[in-house]
Amino acid sequence: MRIVLDTSVVVSAFRNRMGASAKVLRLALTGAIEVAASPPVFLEYEAVLRRDDQLSAHGQSIEQIDVVLTVLSRRIIPVDIYFQWKPQLPDPDDEMIMEAAINGRADAIVTHNLRHFLPVAPRFGIEVLSPSQFLLEVKS
Repeated sequence: MRIVLDTSVVVSAFRNRMGASAKVLRLALTGAIEVAASPPVFLEYEAVLRRDDQLSAHGQSIEQIDVVLTVLSRRIIPVDIYFQWKPQLPDPDDEMIMEAAINGRADAIVTHNLRHFLPVAPRFGIEVLSPSQFLLEVKS
C-alpha cells in the first residue's frame, strides 16, 4: 500500500514517540511501507517541525530533525505534480497533500484530519485513514 503522510502525522510522531503516528513514521523510515511525497509536502514537514512552537513541544533539535528527514527523504517515492486538482478541499493548506496522493497514485492518505479529506479522496480511489486505522490495515 502506498500512502501519503499528512504533516499532522509527522508532527504528531515527533511529539509522541510512543503513539500510532510514531509507529507509522518508523515504518516509513525503515522502508517497511511505501510513502510518496511531492517536494512541497516534504518541505512543509521540515518547515512545520522547525517552527519555534513545535521545537519547544517536541523537544528535538534542528540536527535531530534533519537526521530523521534525511532518512525519510531516502525512502520517499518522489511525486511530480503534473496536474493540479485545486480547489478540492475546504482547507487550502491540505491541497498539496491531496495532489501528492492523486499524482503519486497513493492508495491512502494517513492523517489526523479525516474530515478534511473524506469528502473528496474517495472520488479518486484514495482511502483516508488515521494512523491507528492504517496500522490495523498493515497488520491484516
